[in-house]
Amino acid sequence: MAEAHQAVAFQFTVTREGIDLRLSHQAFTEIYLSGVRSWKKRIIGLKNSVVTGVYPASPSSWLFVVIAILATMYTRSDPSMGLIAKIQENLPVSQSMSNQCQTLVSAVLFSTMLWLLLIFTMRMCLKQLLSYHRWMFEKHGKMSNTTKVWVALVRIFSGRKPLLYSYQGSLPNLPVPAIKDTVKRHLESVRPLMDDTEYERMTKLASDFESSLGNRLQWYLKLKALWSTNYVSDWWEEYVYLRGRSPIMVNSNYYGMDFMYVTPTPIQAARAGNSLHAHFLYRRKLNKEELRPTRIPGTVIPLCSAQCERLFNTTRIPGEETDTLQHWQDSDYIAVYHSGRYFRLRMYQAGRLLSPREIETQIQRILDDPSPPSTGEAKLGALTAGDRIPWAEARTKYFSSGVNKRSLDCIEKAAFFVSLDEEEQGVIADDPASLDAYAKSLLHGKCYDRWFDKSFTVIYYKNGKMGVNGEHSWADAPVLSHLWQQTLSTDCFQLGYNAEGHCKGEVDSSLPPPQKLSWEIPPECEEQISQSLAVAQALADDVDIHVFANQEFGKGRIKKCRVSPDAFIQMALQLAYCRDQGRFCLTYEACMTRLFKEGRTETVRSCSNESSAFVRALENGEPVHVCRRLFQEASEKHQNLYRLAMTGGGIDRHLFCLYVVSKYLGVESPFLKEVLSEPWRLSTSQSPMHVEMFDIVNHPEYVSCGGGFGPVADDGYGVSYSFMGENILNFHISCKHSCPETDAHKFGDQIRKALQDLLQLLSPSRTEFHRAEGNRPEVKKYL
Repeated sequence: MAEAHQAVAFQFTVTREGIDLRLSHQAFTEIYLSGVRSWKKRIIGLKNSVVTGVYPASPSSWLFVVIAILATMYTRSDPSMGLIAKIQENLPVSQSMSNQCQTLVSAVLFSTMLWLLLIFTMRMCLKQLLSYHRWMFEKHGKMSNTTKVWVALVRIFSGRKPLLYSYQGSLPNLPVPAIKDTVKRHLESVRPLMDDTEYERMTKLASDFESSLGNRLQWYLKLKALWSTNYVSDWWEEYVYLRGRSPIMVNSNYYGMDFMYVTPTPIQAARAGNSLHAHFLYRRKLNKEELRPTRIPGTVIPLCSAQCERLFNTTRIPGEETDTLQHWQDSDYIAVYHSGRYFRLRMYQAGRLLSPREIETQIQRILDDPSPPSTGEAKLGALTAGDRIPWAEARTKYFSSGVNKRSLDCIEKAAFFVSLDEEEQGVIADDPASLDAYAKSLLHGKCYDRWFDKSFTVIYYKNGKMGVNGEHSWADAPVLSHLWQQTLSTDCFQLGYNAEGHCKGEVDSSLPPPQKLSWEIPPECEEQISQSLAVAQALADDVDIHVFANQEFGKGRIKKCRVSPDAFIQMALQLAYCRDQGRFCLTYEACMTRLFKEGRTETVRSCSNESSAFVRALENGEPVHVCRRLFQEASEKHQNLYRLAMTGGGIDRHLFCLYVVSKYLGVESPFLKEVLSEPWRLSTSQSPMHVEMFDIVNHPEYVSCGGGFGPVADDGYGVSYSFMGENILNFHISCKHSCPETDAHKFGDQIRKALQDLLQLLSPSRTEFHRAEGNRPEVKKYL
């Protein structure tokens, strides 16, 4: 109980001899250092606010403007055209202020106003420049003169060494597409999925909507776009994520994997020591805004960084109608789960971040702790894995006061959550069964050994492997991916391990041990935990996951075929799904809209008239030149859809917001109701890989297997893919065992076959194309 006594700054008792007062110097020291750390953070935040507020200018430019104005006045010229004199006339006259001093003050005030006007002008110019997106629609390698001038101007107005949030005030707002454009593109996207009768009915619904209710809903949406920073993001977060009442485990959360072929150390505590230290180094840079703003690869175009703010110290709080996101400004500890117990592990000692070796020692103390879990504690985390309403009710009833509230607050206010797993995973990288089990463990674990409400949970396995599980509502995968890959890089290439596999450095022997959290779980709460666990376990058991790496070729070979790697993969997925199911389906490909302020994602509908025409031609054995031409048309169509989605011309977020407005107005739209009820049977996403953090050329073994997510539809597939360097393609496929029509492993085989067929078709040396008759699916008649 030493840590409990240290938490009390003083104790006193009243006796006959008087008051016996005992002070704890260590507690006072911790209070002092905590205050110093807090004030340092405030000062840094204030400084960064000033630097970001005047961007693209710099604070020192104010002095330059003042000196320039004073120098001009020294030559007996009036650069202000009489404004300085006007300011001087309206200054409060002081007996102690001479005429010369009044002139100086007036000149400084004028210089300051001129400086602020210049900053405002530069920021508006940069905002207008960043609103230009025609460059994205130009052919690769062919830049117009207009775009060349635009690039030069963006470089000029972007200033030097921007902070993480420097561009936030200059990013354009997301535009609201025209109703007619959205309706037209929607009809195009569903045409390959409907017969003539169904399509005629949908066309009639769309026409009625466009000519009547649509215009009314659009007016309200434009009003919101004028008033708010982003007309989509707040509603998207609220209604798509936070109002969902089903489990977020599998349905919303996603995962990321460790290196495929390398395990830097087999010691669990050592791996945790290095990577946890790396996490807090990243957080320090984030707090100081020293991270470089994310840009579109190969360009000077910045992306919105707003999602980074809630990366750490964030928790999703359950509610009966809707959840809420709670973010704390700072947290100096992490919450750790091991063998049914929860611990609080402080990451700072005397105001400094613990070294990797010290963190390893603390983690090892938790691993060696023989104490049993409290009654009901071992599977407490299942509450975060089950339905949201029972968790909200249990939280209010059993965790709103006393020791349970204090312990729950400790978990929810932690920087992030850590799970020390007692199993070994990811042992054999080339073994599909090993990768599949690794993915399932990261996605849901045992359903109670992760805290799915935290912004992210880091999992450390007994053999030194690790992974991450991310909650989706606060941000999208690229934000967590950047942290994760930076951590992997720092762990291996900067911190390293000694010859025995332990972290480097010394250990402060005075470190207090991690604090075990206490719980008082009544039998009624235990029953609720069991019910939530049963719901979560049924969901986890139903998930079928298959992970594989295609090492025969990667984006290097694809680019030699003069085609977009992403379009190539999407066409392969269309071909694979058609062969697997005998039909086409509505396909979701996630696309970012972070070119705009507070942008998140948009949908690219990859199944198009062009892609379906190509698949039909290929499956029907059409000549090679016909298939190549149709593939080229399908690829160009997909790229155009992707660019439209990135630049605010997507359709699904627009339709979603129109539907929300209709609900607020209490009006029904048959068109919107049908559109929003269409299932995404093929949900896809490209995992972002920040390859600049790794030297894959000289160290090809240091490649990650990326990450994945659960299926969106009960009768569909979830597919995540990533390009690792130039030569490896990774795929994560998920579906549900309960659907007899889906099988992750069979679909994986279809993807492999489709990739090979497309590469063979598009190979520059290819002169003819023959498909074996036995490989042609019997479902051709359904196309």
